[in-house]
Amino acid sequence: MPKPKSPHEQQREAKRTQRLENYHQVYGLRKEGHTIKDIAHHLGMGKRTVYTYLSHESFPEWQPSSRQYGSGLDPYKPYLIEQWQQGKRHAKRLFEEIFSAGFTGSYAMVARYLQPLRQSDPPMRPAPELLNCLPGRGPAPKVKSANQKPLSARRVEWLILQHPETLEDEQAQLLEKLAAQPDLSEPISLAQGFLKLVRQRLPEQLEDCLKKAMNASTKAFRSFAKGLIDDYDAVKAGVTLEVSNGQVEGQNNRLKMLKRQMFGRAGLDLLAKRFILS
Repeated sequence: MPKPKSPHEQQREAKRTQRLENYHQVYGLRKEGHTIKDIAHHLGMGKRTVYTYLSHESFPEWQPSSRQYGSGLDPYKPYLIEQWQQGKRHAKRLFEEIFSAGFTGSYAMVARYLQPLRQSDPPMRPAPELLNCLPGRGPAPKVKSANQKPLSARRVEWLILQHPETLEDEQAQLLEKLAAQPDLSEPISLAQGFLKLVRQRLPEQLEDCLKKAMNASTKAFRSFAKGLIDDYDAVKAGVTLEVSNGQVEGQNNRLKMLKRQMFGRAGLDLLAKRFILS
């Protein structure tokens, strides 16, 4: 009993069948006297593909590419790893060192390669065979990048917005390290202050939070504070009173969404019916 074909094999055979049909159609239309441009337009393919089919007397089977891609930085990666592990982590200086040794790439290429190392904690330790210096001092095997993904702005935002008691130990330690950074300590502190103010309803801290935000070095916080001050009475009521118009605003947003979804699709009768049923 023949072995059933995998989905990948079935898909590959389907593509070959389609290409074979296109090949015969190209030759058939060409024999009828149609131009290359007309054939490409009629079959929905590029003129280069039509030329390729016509240049082969028999159906050209797809050949996997044997081309191997590499980076001009590959010979210098072991040296960068070694310098990184020795504490030399100034990307610009490392770029200048390998540039003087013959590297022809850009600084951005070096910075992109070092970024995963900068995000890894603890730093990645190279295997003994990687500890070769500049090219010419020994073979340069391929270097694997750190497995840990770079820390994105969205992940940092998620960490800040979480309740502290819900964070795992590793997440809490990461947030603590971020808060210790000079460029991030103020924004994280202000964000956590506003979160505490809203979640615990502490209207007596509103003035202090607004004052700190207005004097912040980050422009976004100054703009945020200015917007709150412009609507101070509503903001003060929001963190003081138990009642809220959140339900009303939620219903308004839902109805507006339904209206946008139905725009241009049907009349008012159907729109009204959907409002009622939803």
